[in-house]
Amino acid sequence: MEADSNQAKSSTDADLQKKLLPDNHQIQKGGLRTMPFIIVNEAFEKVASYGLVSNMIFYLMEAYHMEAVTGTSVLCIWSAASTGLSIFGALVSDSYLGRFRVIAIGSLSSFIGVTFLWMTAIVPQLTPESCQEPDTSCSPTTPTQLGFLFGSLGLISIGSACIRPCSIAFGADQLKHHNNQRLIDSYFNWYYAASTISTVIASTVVVYIEDQFGWQVGFAVPVLVMFCSALMFLLGSSLYIKFEVKKSPFSGLFQVIVVAFRNRKIRLLPNDCYNHSNETDRVELTDKMRFLNKACVVRDVNIGSSGSNPSRVPTVEKVESFKSLIRIMPVWSSGILLFTNIAQNFPTLQAEKMNRNITSWFEVPAASFTLFTLLTITIWIAFYDRVVVPFLAKFTHEPRGLHPKTRMGIGLVLSIISMVVSAIVESIRLGLANSNTTVDMSAMWLVPQFVLLGLSEAFNAVGQMEFYYSELPKSMASLAMAVFMVSMAVGALVGSLLTNVVDLVTSLGGGVSWLSSDIDVGHVDYYYWLLSFLNLLNFFYYLICCRVHRSLSSPENGLFDFHEAGEEGCEIIEDKP
Repeated sequence: MEADSNQAKSSTDADLQKKLLPDNHQIQKGGLRTMPFIIVNEAFEKVASYGLVSNMIFYLMEAYHMEAVTGTSVLCIWSAASTGLSIFGALVSDSYLGRFRVIAIGSLSSFIGVTFLWMTAIVPQLTPESCQEPDTSCSPTTPTQLGFLFGSLGLISIGSACIRPCSIAFGADQLKHHNNQRLIDSYFNWYYAASTISTVIASTVVVYIEDQFGWQVGFAVPVLVMFCSALMFLLGSSLYIKFEVKKSPFSGLFQVIVVAFRNRKIRLLPNDCYNHSNETDRVELTDKMRFLNKACVVRDVNIGSSGSNPSRVPTVEKVESFKSLIRIMPVWSSGILLFTNIAQNFPTLQAEKMNRNITSWFEVPAASFTLFTLLTITIWIAFYDRVVVPFLAKFTHEPRGLHPKTRMGIGLVLSIISMVVSAIVESIRLGLANSNTTVDMSAMWLVPQFVLLGLSEAFNAVGQMEFYYSELPKSMASLAMAVFMVSMAVGALVGSLLTNVVDLVTSLGGGVSWLSSDIDVGHVDYYYWLLSFLNLLNFFYYLICCRVHRSLSSPENGLFDFHEAGEEGCEIIEDKP
């Protein structure tokens, strides 16, 4: 009898262990041992891409005979593609392929892209003939040469768009089964530390190698770094936890738009039924932007038959999430011009014309001056978090020291000041350059404008991210980073458009463009004054956007409200499969 009982117990334990085996197998994977593979992949990708971006304006002007405006436009579009495509990388990852496959594809794409770019420096047929010889004329760049160049830049952009939005989330996936929040917090700290260090290395070491040893050696470094990045990530493949792809969070937002448009002619009634989710993120339907409430109403009279099946109707939670996204858009648009300031390459051209000697044997590369912006951001964020926040919290009763919208406003004011300082410094430099004496102005005069740009980014950009995370529901937390990166992309595109317009207008009638490739005969200072004025207008626009956001968020009736009957009727709980 006892033997039978022990046998039955043993059989039960075996069945239980068999059922739990997949979970145990998952727990055996992941963990801290996967962090070096993931962090090195992301850090090396930044070293490769930022190491190219910093000096690329000189390569385009020297190797491809581009004007400063054309080269700046190419780099702005390249930057916009690298950041703007991130939202598509996240969409493909969350909806179709999963994070591991997308990161792997991105790593290989970046490696191929930097290899092709390196080939333009070592294969003479891929670039036009040099104009350095005194008796030779510049031959135009052929469409094939430009196509090969733009193709390599496009592959690098695709790689960055696949790696950056997925890498940090993929690393967090490896620690979820361990249920240790401290491990996850430690991972985020190491991740951001590695990102900052890699950007600093790209702006100093890689740029220095390119300046001292030429493009052939300089571009070989990103190729080697990107090869190590892809190899390290793939070597850890057997250790990773790879979650199955779930339904994309973006699909629910698209569904709200489609159904609201389909039901645009109906009138909301007091006895209407609304489709609610049966999950824990349940919210109540608000009166703001009531035209969107038509997306979640459930009626048999709805044309299109969507009302008869609640599972095909967006939930109240999805509608309110979409409203949250609409509410942040005005404030989001006010941050675009800040990234336009940051995307400019003219400070690098200024530094090239100034005295960059630190000692008699060491000269700071012109592209390395962006290091002051990076250091300012890093130092200020740490100082603000550890010193300023505890001090201000006592007076403002705000856990974050200052409200995110206040920080964003301070950042916009600092961006105005940075452009004013840039204009003044360039006016002084240009005055010396136009005289008969040799320009002997230290490039350290550029440091204040880089520091001010860093402070403006630290205030406004970090404030934006905090604002998005606080305004959007938790189910859309991943979208907050995507929204932020899209603003960077739009800012780069606006910078490209603005430089082309200014160059076209100021060169009408055969005049010298403000943005001439020879900045000693142009007027980059006028361009900075124009940016100062635009940033001032943008600050007043931001104040209006804050009022709009407040009206859309307040309980009173505000913008876009339709004064119809309130939602006092029934509700339907969405059935889940």
